[in-house]
Amino acid sequence: MEISRFPVPSVEDMPADLAERIQQIADKTGFVPNVFLALAHRPAELRAFMAYYDAVMEREGGLAKADREMVVVATSALVSCNYCVVAHGAILRVRARDTRISDFVALNYRQAPITARQRAMLDYAVKLSATPDRVDEDDLAALRASGFDDEEIWDIAAVVALFALSNRMAHAIALKPNEEFHLMGRVPRGSAGS
Repeated sequence: MEISRFPVPSVEDMPADLAERIQQIADKTGFVPNVFLALAHRPAELRAFMAYYDAVMEREGGLAKADREMVVVATSALVSCNYCVVAHGAILRVRARDTRISDFVALNYRQAPITARQRAMLDYAVKLSATPDRVDEDDLAALRASGFDDEEIWDIAAVVALFALSNRMAHAIALKPNEEFHLMGRVPRGSAGS
């Protein structure tokens, strides 16, 4: 299966720093997510993407990591980004320790079994994604009333912004999700079929 409309370099042909980073990811997850292979078509852009991804999605403090993934799934579903819904749905299942949560959030977060706080977070994230020109002080007030501080509100916005870029690139290159993502967080790692 082709993973991109554009040429995909092999890990061996990538600059050494990227090959090393991708190997670290493969050692941790057991596979290389296709996004890194596809974006390696332009090494400088992949480096920038990885640095911003780490700053937004992996930083300590602020919004819980599972909540960040929930924002990705809801906003990626809004724009029908198959790669991001599948890949980050898997990560959400792992981080939330819930085998079904990403399915609910991707299909209709308003009916998902989530907290009122998470619902407020996703209401804001989806509005910022779909109609950013309509975001106003009332939206921030609603988040604050739901218990979010300014750093967490910034986190929500940063996740939405990062995945606006990621969703558009995934659509442009026809990025295909790895098969491994479909079982991740549903079947224990190392089990048959994973």
